[in-house]
Amino acid sequence: MIQADTNSHIKVSIHEHILEIEIDRREKKNALTSLMYQSLKAAIQHGESNSEVHVMYLHAQEDLFTSGNDLNEFIKPIQGDASAAFDFLKLIANCQKPLVAAVGGKAIGIGTTLLLHCDYVIATEDAQFQLPFVNLGLSPEGASSYILPFIAGTKLSNELLLLGNYFDSQTAYRAGIINQICSKEQLLTNALDICCQLALKPVNSLQSSKRLLKKHHSAAINETIDNEFNEFVQLLQQPAAKEILLAFIEKRLPNRSLFKTSSSV
Repeated sequence: MIQADTNSHIKVSIHEHILEIEIDRREKKNALTSLMYQSLKAAIQHGESNSEVHVMYLHAQEDLFTSGNDLNEFIKPIQGDASAAFDFLKLIANCQKPLVAAVGGKAIGIGTTLLLHCDYVIATEDAQFQLPFVNLGLSPEGASSYILPFIAGTKLSNELLLLGNYFDSQTAYRAGIINQICSKEQLLTNALDICCQLALKPVNSLQSSKRLLKKHHSAAINETIDNEFNEFVQLLQQPAAKEILLAFIEKRLPNRSLFKTSSSV
C-alpha cells in the first residue's frame, strides 16, 4: 500500500493489481487545487510505471465527486494554476493502462471532462454533471471540444458546452460520457467489480487493445488539449473571467457590462 501526502487530500493504495485513488476534500466539496493535481499526477505516473498495477481506479465519495477547480486559485492571474489541471488532463489522456471512474453527486468542470479520458465510468442515478466554462468566461478544456462532438454529436455538445447547465446521468449516458448508472449504494462496489474484471485480463492484451482503440484520435486529442489551454489562459486574463470569478468568491452577481467582446482574444 502507498499513501499520498495527507495534506493533498488524495488517498492512494494498491490492492489486487488495482491502483485506487480517492479525492477526499469534502469540506471544500472536493474542489481541486494545484497540490492535489500534483498528487493525482504522481499517483497516475506510479500506476503507469508499476508492473504490479493493471488497472487504475479514481473515485471520491458516493454522494460527491468534485466541484471542479478551486476557483480561489484562479482569481490570481497565474498561468501555473491553470496548467496544473491541463497537465493532469494530458497525462490521463495518454494513459496506457485502463482507468475506471466512479461518480456520485456533482461532477463539475474538470470533474466531467476528465471522464472523457476514462475507459469505464459508473455514475449514480442522482449524479449531476456540468461543463460551466462559458459561464465562467472561459473555454473548454481536456479536448472536450473534440471528444464530445465525436461521441455525443454536434447538437448535444453545443447544448452542454455553450449553455453550461447541469445535466443528469441519463443525459451523460446518452452523450457517451458514462457507461453505467446505478444506485448510490452500489456505486463503489460496482466500480470495484469492473476494476477486478479488468485486472484479471492478460495485461499485454489489455494495453494493446486500449492503444489500438485510441490510436486514430491520440494526435488530435493532444493537439486540442494544447489549443484549449492557450485559449483558456488568454480568456482567464480577460475582464469577463476576472469579474465572474471574483463575483463568485464574493457571492454576488457579476457586472455583465464586462462581458463584451475584446479584440485582444
